[in-house]
Amino acid sequence: MKFLDQAIIYAKSGSGGPGCLNFRREKYVARGGPDGGDGGHGGDVIAECVTGLNTLIDYRYQQHFKARDGSRGGRRNRTGADGADMVLRVPAGTQIFEEDSGSLLVDLTEPGQRVVLLEGGRGGFGNNHYKSPTNRAPRRVDPGQPGDERRLRLRLKLVADAGLIGLPNAGKSTLLARVSQARPKIADYPFTTLAPQLGVVHVGGEEIVLADIPGLIAGAHEGKGLGDRFLGHLERCGVLLHLVDGVLDDVAADWRTIRHELAQYGHGLEERPEVIALNKCDALTPEAIAAKRAALEDAAGAPVLTVSGVSGLGVEEAMAALVARLGRGRAGRGARNKAWAP
Repeated sequence: MKFLDQAIIYAKSGSGGPGCLNFRREKYVARGGPDGGDGGHGGDVIAECVTGLNTLIDYRYQQHFKARDGSRGGRRNRTGADGADMVLRVPAGTQIFEEDSGSLLVDLTEPGQRVVLLEGGRGGFGNNHYKSPTNRAPRRVDPGQPGDERRLRLRLKLVADAGLIGLPNAGKSTLLARVSQARPKIADYPFTTLAPQLGVVHVGGEEIVLADIPGLIAGAHEGKGLGDRFLGHLERCGVLLHLVDGVLDDVAADWRTIRHELAQYGHGLEERPEVIALNKCDALTPEAIAAKRAALEDAAGAPVLTVSGVSGLGVEEAMAALVARLGRGRAGRGARNKAWAP
């Protein structure tokens, strides 16, 4: 299934049905009173967070969504049927904005959440509503209220416990395939991964969701390489696993590049707990590993793990470090689907 994390749609709630103008007509009743019923209410536009979805691809080919109008009121004081609601089913992590003002309407993070985005119009009153002792035969009826309409922007931010970051071709997808059942595309060239991938990792009885985003480049916070969209998927992660390609010459400069992009993007990404790992150590000599690890630790001011997504070297230790840095009593189901807060 193709991944899509942004969509713009037009939504309209249903209009209320008009009231009914009618008078009772029965045998032996010369002048029956008013008995026109009220119109039904228009349907609402509702956003519902569901399981089994991880993309907004359904909103690429259909952009117009309209709830049904309410039915006209009937004689004998019968109220018209309410219009059917229009339910927009979205994956967990979806934010819905009003396109014109840019204001956030709702942030759906838990499956089962239902939020009314647009209320349907109220049904109009029939003439029975206006009868009174001084007006025994009212001929007034009301039309239903029109429905509301808006252009909405949907943005998906993946819900994951931990996020994989690094320059292109740092080995993130290989590591994700090693520790989970995810099967991302793996190849020996930059930008093999073009869309975020999720994998469930089991670590010592715990379960965490690991997100692999496409490689970042200098200027990612400005949108280069679609980096600003990819960085948005890290906003809900509780910890970041920063993979540095050990085959490259200046590992410290590569680490600084990614840290600079996180700081420039903002939204608290630079404050996330970080586990740093020197990757592809299976292709390095022990002397090269020691030198590059020392240079990276000196630049980051933090311990650096040595791993290899191909051979599995140090992978278990890296996953255990992620669980420890999450800083939660449990890193599994309760940690998932919750935004990180400092």
